[in-house]
Amino acid sequence: MKSAITVIKEQIHYFYLVRRLSLFELKSQNNNNYLGMLWELISPAIQVTIYWFVFSTLRSREPVEVGGETVPFFPWLIAAFFLWIFFYQSTIQGSKSIYSRLRMLSKMNFPISVIPNYVIFSRFYVHLVLLGITIVIFQLVGYHASIYYLQLIYFIFAAFCLFFAVSLITSTLSTMIRDVHMFLTSTLRMMLYLSGVLWPLTLLSDFETLMNLMQLNPIYYLLQGYRHALFSVDWYFITHWEYTLFFWGVVTVLFLIGAKIHIKFRRHFIDYL
Repeated sequence: MKSAITVIKEQIHYFYLVRRLSLFELKSQNNNNYLGMLWELISPAIQVTIYWFVFSTLRSREPVEVGGETVPFFPWLIAAFFLWIFFYQSTIQGSKSIYSRLRMLSKMNFPISVIPNYVIFSRFYVHLVLLGITIVIFQLVGYHASIYYLQLIYFIFAAFCLFFAVSLITSTLSTMIRDVHMFLTSTLRMMLYLSGVLWPLTLLSDFETLMNLMQLNPIYYLLQGYRHALFSVDWYFITHWEYTLFFWGVVTVLFLIGAKIHIKFRRHFIDYL
């Protein structure tokens, strides 16, 4: 618990630095591209188009449902896909955020726990733009904004807490064992197809035990929350309060573990240079 409090205090105290470094991170990643930061929008657009074509056009698909209401596949897909992009990029870049900056550690005068945070924050700006585009598309296809959109603020905060907790763990382990990053990359590619992003897990209703196990994935909670908010179905985090408690229980455990191992090993990070 002491380690968790220390990490939280560090994020609050250096939040101004997190914002500055995150903007620098975002700009530096696109400096060598002719289209610059436009690639942050072009790349996800290409990906979602390919997945929509494969999963909707090339094979017959039963109508998908959100909260018992039948909805078109394309808006159902983009309602969650850009959140997955946020998760994937935050986790992958967060996991290597410390060891890729080991040479800078001796020159730093701020806590190392800030590094995964500002890397995630740099992805957060892109996510907000993609979410804005998603909302515009929803208005065009007939799903107009409603009061249910307010819960997006909650789910964005919940997503950020989960991603930071995961990155604390993976960035620490990846610094000590570089293979962790490669394993994580492969695992997340597989998770894309098992988390309910591209197809509804309710198709496994004949295998109820398997479906229930897959729905325990905290990412699924966030995906469903986004969809219920954008389709204006209900207040997902309230109507599924048991799932909400489970989600925050998982986030709390992950954060406590991440903070503990981060504080324990960070003074030795420079030894892995």
